[in-house]
Amino acid sequence: MGYRTPSASASDDAPATKILPGQVQRVPESQFPRATEATSGLSRTTPDNGPTSSTGLSPVTEAPRLSADRLRYLGAATRRIARSMDLDEVMLGLCRTTVPTFADTVLVYLRDPLPVGDERPTGPLVLRLRRTEPAEKPVFAEAVCEVRPGGALAEVLRGVRPVFADTPAAQAALPELLGGSGVSCVPDGQRGILAPLRGQRRVIGAALFLRLPDRMAFEPDDLLVAAQLATHSALGVDRTVLYGREAYIADELQRTMLPETLPRLTGVRLASRYLPAAETARVGGDWYDAIPLPGSRVALVVGDVMGHSMTSAALMGQLRTTMQTLAGLDMPPQEVLHHLDEQAQRLGTDRMATCQYAVYDPVSHRITIANAGHPPPVLLHLGGRAEVLRVQPGAPIGVGGVDFEAVELDAPAGATLLLYTDGLVESRLRDVWTGIEQLRKKLAATAQLTGPDHPPPLEALCDEVLDMLGPGDRDDDIALLAARFDGIAPSDVAYWLLEPEDAAPGRARRLVRRALERWGLEELSDSVELLVSEVVTNAVRYAARPVTLRLLRTEVLRCEVGDDVPQLPRVRQARPIEEAGRGLYVVNQLSRRWGATRLSTGKVVWFELNINPSSTLNRSVAR
Repeated sequence: MGYRTPSASASDDAPATKILPGQVQRVPESQFPRATEATSGLSRTTPDNGPTSSTGLSPVTEAPRLSADRLRYLGAATRRIARSMDLDEVMLGLCRTTVPTFADTVLVYLRDPLPVGDERPTGPLVLRLRRTEPAEKPVFAEAVCEVRPGGALAEVLRGVRPVFADTPAAQAALPELLGGSGVSCVPDGQRGILAPLRGQRRVIGAALFLRLPDRMAFEPDDLLVAAQLATHSALGVDRTVLYGREAYIADELQRTMLPETLPRLTGVRLASRYLPAAETARVGGDWYDAIPLPGSRVALVVGDVMGHSMTSAALMGQLRTTMQTLAGLDMPPQEVLHHLDEQAQRLGTDRMATCQYAVYDPVSHRITIANAGHPPPVLLHLGGRAEVLRVQPGAPIGVGGVDFEAVELDAPAGATLLLYTDGLVESRLRDVWTGIEQLRKKLAATAQLTGPDHPPPLEALCDEVLDMLGPGDRDDDIALLAARFDGIAPSDVAYWLLEPEDAAPGRARRLVRRALERWGLEELSDSVELLVSEVVTNAVRYAARPVTLRLLRTEVLRCEVGDDVPQLPRVRQARPIEEAGRGLYVVNQLSRRWGATRLSTGKVVWFELNINPSSTLNRSVAR
């Protein structure tokens, strides 16, 4: 089982079975006694009193006991080293299983920086002291050493196999590793073992095991024990480095796919949070989004891709892009989820996610929500009452063959809608419905602090929600999107239908002038009439059905013109001899911003103009 222990009648120099460099030995569980602690069953021998029940290995005269002790020790030690997915934990596992059972002191050096996978290191080979055990022991000379190509240390590391500290190769290599003054701290004789740490592709470090003078020296079979400890530790380091790189890439991939900033929209205020999972968990595929829609509406989205890997993060990016495209077509929420489900099935099998899609209309003060297997949203009313909305749960995205349903609800001014992923309300310590109830109570308690007439600030509300997480509640990443419904008052909306005829632009100018006079915005009349005339002229030229004209007065003045022609207009530079083609150029020059959105029934062209701050103040006082 990795080495052969000499029997009582065998000579002390009986040959040992060799372990190939980098070979991992598997010991069957049947070979281990029930006690598997790394410190059990090994005895200590001193020159004076013989074997004791302390920390050394049994003497050679106890050959049958010797083999069982070493196998039991290696089995427990390698299991502890192999079970960790964190570099520091691997180092801690090696040190704690080594001291005091196998050695009195251990120094572990690792390559700096550690190479990842097939990555070819550049520059010199530098070893840095990463851990010593016992930790309170003084550091043996320098913590960093540069391995000289062709030097004694490089030769020992290239040889892969552990060597005793009193061999000529080690005596030449230790001054380079420890520095000149550190060599004096190494006990005489075979009381030190220098073991290279070799991963799957290259040497990644070295370990130095030392025994004090009051303890028997290492034996030849201890080289095999040191080789096993070094091999398992090096493979563990390789594994954690690869895992850390994958987790970093997945986390960066996910973060780049989340919106950098939320849009500033009319009639709604937004806040969001993204919280990655704890260090012990892998990155997930949670996302959120706020997508402007025609008519000053907004789509609010929160989703969670099932699984925790880089694949989940990539799938999240694909689904979010698809969602934005579908939202741009202005489909009903249930249709958006239906097409998203079809896209997930085209991406491959087992591509599943939960998602919630809501559309808020600030003019009608209504919200339409469709759900695909996601936790229900919570609505915090202005008076402080928190309500879990009754939305059909639906099936997750990717299941296929399932119809999604939408529900339309009131969205009163001052209310706050909270969309979130299950990482906020579900963990190993609580089920999802217990977490949802805790969230509801947390929102209600937070609202009580600001009183019944003032909703809590959005940013502070998000922070308070995240504060409900305990130490054991970070099993998954969390996406959180909060929307405060301000709405647009009916008195700030003007709406008309215009027949597609030559007289439509003139009628539009008159209607707009009267609305601006009613709102006290006469200073904008010339600009708005000119721009409305240009946009309406383009609309009625090709429309077959009545053209819609709407003005919205908020912090800005927004004008929207809708028709039944799906082709979107574009700005072009008209030639001097052309009489037409300058309309959108004028809109682009005079408006604060403008755009065009395709609808299932046509399109909407809109533009915005800044309002004089004094006019906005007068409007607030009048209310």
